[in-house]
Amino acid sequence: MATTGQGLGSMDAAAVTEALSRGNCGEVAGDAGRRAQYSADASNYRQIPLSVVFPRERLHVLNALAVCRRLGVPVTSRGAGTSTSGQAVGPGVVLDFSRYFNRLIALDPQARTATVEPGIVLDDLQTAAAGHGLLFGADPSTHSRCTLGGMIGNNACGTHSLAWGRTADNVTELEVVTYRGTVVRLGEMTQDEIDEAMAAGDDRAQLIASLYRLAQSNLAALRTKLGQFPRQVSGYALEHLLPERRFNLARALVGSEGTLAVILSATVRLISPPPARALVVLGFEDACAAADAVPALLKHRLLALEGLDHALTDIVTRPETRAAIDNLPAAQAWLFAELGGTADELPLRAAELAGTARRATGFTGSEVVIDPARARRLWRIREDGAGLATRLPDGSEAWPGWEDAAVPPAQLGSYLRRFTRLLAQHDLRGAVYGHFGEGCLHVRINFDFTTAQGTAVFRAFVTDAAKLIAAHGGSLSGEHGDGQARSELLPLMYGPEVIALFEEFKNIWDPDNGLNPGMIVNPLPVDGNLRVSPHRTPLPLTTVFPFHTDGGDFAKATRRCVGVGKCRSASHRGDVMCPSYRVTLDEKDSTRGRARLLYEMTQGEVITDGWRSTEVRDALDLCLSCKGCSADCPVGVDVATYKSEFLHHHYKGRIRPASHYTMGWLPLLSRAAARVPRLVNALTSSRLAPLIKRLGGIAAQRDIPRFADQTFLTWFRDRAPQGEGHRGPVMLWVDSFNNHFTPDVLKAGVDVLESAGFRVQVPDGTQCCGLTWITTGQLGIARRIAQRTTAALGPAAGAGIPVVGLEPSCTAALRSDLPELLDGNADARVIARSTVTLAELLVHRAPDWQPPQVEATSISQTHCHQHATSGFGADSALLRRMGVDNTTLDSGCCGLAGNFGFERGHYDVSVAAGEQVLLPAVRSAAPDTHILADGFSCRTQIAQQTDRTGTHFAQLIARALPLPTRNTLD
Repeated sequence: MATTGQGLGSMDAAAVTEALSRGNCGEVAGDAGRRAQYSADASNYRQIPLSVVFPRERLHVLNALAVCRRLGVPVTSRGAGTSTSGQAVGPGVVLDFSRYFNRLIALDPQARTATVEPGIVLDDLQTAAAGHGLLFGADPSTHSRCTLGGMIGNNACGTHSLAWGRTADNVTELEVVTYRGTVVRLGEMTQDEIDEAMAAGDDRAQLIASLYRLAQSNLAALRTKLGQFPRQVSGYALEHLLPERRFNLARALVGSEGTLAVILSATVRLISPPPARALVVLGFEDACAAADAVPALLKHRLLALEGLDHALTDIVTRPETRAAIDNLPAAQAWLFAELGGTADELPLRAAELAGTARRATGFTGSEVVIDPARARRLWRIREDGAGLATRLPDGSEAWPGWEDAAVPPAQLGSYLRRFTRLLAQHDLRGAVYGHFGEGCLHVRINFDFTTAQGTAVFRAFVTDAAKLIAAHGGSLSGEHGDGQARSELLPLMYGPEVIALFEEFKNIWDPDNGLNPGMIVNPLPVDGNLRVSPHRTPLPLTTVFPFHTDGGDFAKATRRCVGVGKCRSASHRGDVMCPSYRVTLDEKDSTRGRARLLYEMTQGEVITDGWRSTEVRDALDLCLSCKGCSADCPVGVDVATYKSEFLHHHYKGRIRPASHYTMGWLPLLSRAAARVPRLVNALTSSRLAPLIKRLGGIAAQRDIPRFADQTFLTWFRDRAPQGEGHRGPVMLWVDSFNNHFTPDVLKAGVDVLESAGFRVQVPDGTQCCGLTWITTGQLGIARRIAQRTTAALGPAAGAGIPVVGLEPSCTAALRSDLPELLDGNADARVIARSTVTLAELLVHRAPDWQPPQVEATSISQTHCHQHATSGFGADSALLRRMGVDNTTLDSGCCGLAGNFGFERGHYDVSVAAGEQVLLPAVRSAAPDTHILADGFSCRTQIAQQTDRTGTHFAQLIARALPLPTRNTLD
């Protein structure tokens, strides 16, 4: 029986899921939420699976295939789901290997090999190999989340394949299972081994005999049509069946996109990296000039040669990254050339490389980057390219579809010029970047999939582009595979003879067409199954937030997520995103998983009840509203805002969770508690505390913070101003947390501001930024609070008086949430522009002020909202001026995150997030090391989970001031 991806509409997802659950296949999910999460990858395509299986062991994979074979259901193998061509989605059963089937089985440093399960993340393998001074050569930009199984499926390459080869060049052995259940170990084979295998008479013998006959009958085609240059990734790699390539079935299977067999394990080759590296940045007048320079530069034994066009760098807005770009050599395009060798030889080689570039037409300048931190920031731009390029500088959407075509490097300049003209002919634009050293270009293009005309333009363009590639002797895919994006176009590249060979190869392995049907052979149409389709009308959803950057369209906002999956990075690299995923390692708890569900909610097919969806509610439950994704996601997905919007509509006119009333209304409740703080503290620490927490939806494990005996506002309004105030007035924002719980922080802020020459004012009355109502989705109340805040701050901000916030979450709310809630309110926009942190004020408005010297060490926890809106740059600069030896932790979110960590059901995830980096770092810090944490949540988490206390930056400065100027003592 031939199984296909077509005609599955009548198959019952519940029945398939039940059969898999009974079949000992591991964890099985067929609910609407899971199916929605796995309906897309990083491509333009969308196929809703019947069920998702998470195998934990080899037996689960074999059992799942047996069940699917019996039911006639196709199988799609999936790693991190970062495929840009649509080969990680399918209409049948998706096997997700990344969650459990991800072990490092063995690592042999002497043989320089590692054996892994297919779900292992590349960075995890690299970490293990680095302990022996080794690494895996192929390193795609998604290395922090892509899996080895996915890399094998696509024949992934990456930045350093110029020196260290593609995935296929680094695979020595594979253990696979066919759709019919035959388990085969693959690798190089001598003629004697081939003869012995064919004589065995079993299923493996029949498979190898058929493959051997195919090779022997088509030697000329295999030698002349395939494997002509390194980045010829499209189609099947049949050249590895040649006798001179030792009939290497493992390498022939690499790049087959899960259409031939399912990987059970892989043995890969490891290499020794050079002892030192140097980055040389070369500027050019345009990307075509940079492409022309490539052949001459390749003579310098480079590790990497990557290209960036200004259309990509123009998209970057993050201050630190923007600064790195602005200091590049003046140019419209750049090549990043990396050299490897000894530290002594690299300066001369770098100079010689720059000399060669200088002789190229269109060269504008060069820089040898010796600062490792700057080099990392520059490489990060390249790594984030796939996400950055999905929004053009004018904000319009751009998509894959012609994502990674490659030509021989000598043809790159010619191809790029004609490609640029082709874009113009179709009235399209795109940002070009990629592996210039191997002739492989990435580009995201502003296709309009929302209209039938735009979709027709897409088909016409990729067809013309395929012909252009063929004319230059290139490959439709240079590393991402063909998938649904290019399989239909393969005849334009190969012709009927080779296509027939591909079909025969597929039929030998998978005669039932049960594995990833529609990919490479018998292809699905390039314009079918589109994720954004003119034939699907989104639900009419009215929002409170304006979503201006997405044209006020909530569906467009959620589809900002194109699936690059950076949110699935489990390692901490200075990013916050995504703390819940780092704890659970579950797709539903990633930024991408939540965005996918929200997008499907707008489509009304899998998620059918709109704002009332329980699937979306449950997926958003573990979102900490940390705003990390708004800064760390290359596309600017902002799940915290989406969550607030969703909760507002979901609970409209309904009873909310108890925590929404207690912690959501905390600022108002705190005002009442401030009248009798000792009584309230006595009650919340008495035998009644468990009952109070249970009724309030608060985690039983949490201690309720104690209210201060006197609020800051009461203290401030009874005091006389200190200092001369020669720098003029500042408006100190009195946030609810510090005002009621830790007023010493605000007092310290007054000390510092007055010492620096400012005259401190506070808003009239008792104000609030509305953050707790925003995070709990009570946007009607939040908007009323915001209007009061604007009335209180507007006159001062309009007069040019800076607003200084000490609580990062509230400062961020004034900067970002206030103008969004009060869309069109000019005062709100002025307040947002006027709001600064303490460090920003002192660094930029009082540059001549000499802060007290503090000869001490510290570690600092950057609050998530500060990370998302302003960064830690000003704080670092001020700490250096003070003489503090500070280490900024790469810790991400503290885990408490305002109301999140206090809510019942969140305690375990909250603490686990903190235990990843922050809490162990605090416990291991020397007793005299200052623990800097400006966020009330961060300090609370530290106090409740360690024996140390956190210090606000204002307190660190204030304690070092001369005694007569201080309002607070140690």
